[in-house]
Amino acid sequence: MRRVVVFSALKSHKKLSILFSMAIFLALFSPMAAWSLEKNLTNSLGMDFVLIPAGTFTMGSPPDEPGRERDEVEHTAKISRPFYMQTTEVTVKQWRGIMGKPFFGGKKGSDHMPVVRVSWQDCVKFIKKLNKRNDGVYRLPTEAEWEYACRAGNKTAYGIGESIDCKKAMYANNTLKTADCVNTVESKGLPPDQPAPVKSYAPNALGLYDMQGNVWEWCEDWYHPYKPDVAVKPQSQSEAPSIETGTNKVRRGGSWYGTGPRCRCANRNFSHFANRYQTTGFRLVREAE
Repeated sequence: MRRVVVFSALKSHKKLSILFSMAIFLALFSPMAAWSLEKNLTNSLGMDFVLIPAGTFTMGSPPDEPGRERDEVEHTAKISRPFYMQTTEVTVKQWRGIMGKPFFGGKKGSDHMPVVRVSWQDCVKFIKKLNKRNDGVYRLPTEAEWEYACRAGNKTAYGIGESIDCKKAMYANNTLKTADCVNTVESKGLPPDQPAPVKSYAPNALGLYDMQGNVWEWCEDWYHPYKPDVAVKPQSQSEAPSIETGTNKVRRGGSWYGTGPRCRCANRNFSHFANRYQTTGFRLVREAE
């Protein structure tokens, strides 16, 4: 009888050891490992990043959403691993910190203005130089990552609620075409016909500024129609287009130049990868280590 008890005890101990080992494995290699990552990071250039957890969400917009476009077909998108999103658009100061300040062709504006007139190719060059500093691994966000971060867990048209107004975001600051917000912008001490310094408006629930308006933001993806119920997967960056991928890259978020509905989380925009616009900048993703 004693041998049976001892054998049972040893057997139970072995089971506990196996269960404990499995628990350690899951803690290290499951998405829950993101709990051990820092919530906020700041790199040597002063770029601030916030941790975005992995998850699944409905990408696109419902048919009855005001301002909806035909290319916003709703589908399930999966973010399979956590990542860090820059809390602001890349600023003029941060751009100069990597690319320098050449006498001709240098980026103009005060330190805290979002850098604009950058093509998708320019962004890739900036990222390559930044990555050589061995201060983290950086890239542009995928379109799915961008919308996921913009929504911040919400299912509303905007990451900040069902509607948008001139006090919540920088848009319609265009005296020649869309002037709805010019008076409100000027009441904040900001000039018309241009974006605002980063952090001029309140952030979303994740602590991300200007995901609605200010400047369009380049994404990593080539523009293509959605495939319903298929997760949007990251695509590798490339400085040159191919026959299979096309020539247009995705832009998201709306800008100071356009209307409020262009700032919706689901709104899609695109442009040739070599184009530079006064309305377009970018923000970075830093890989979670």
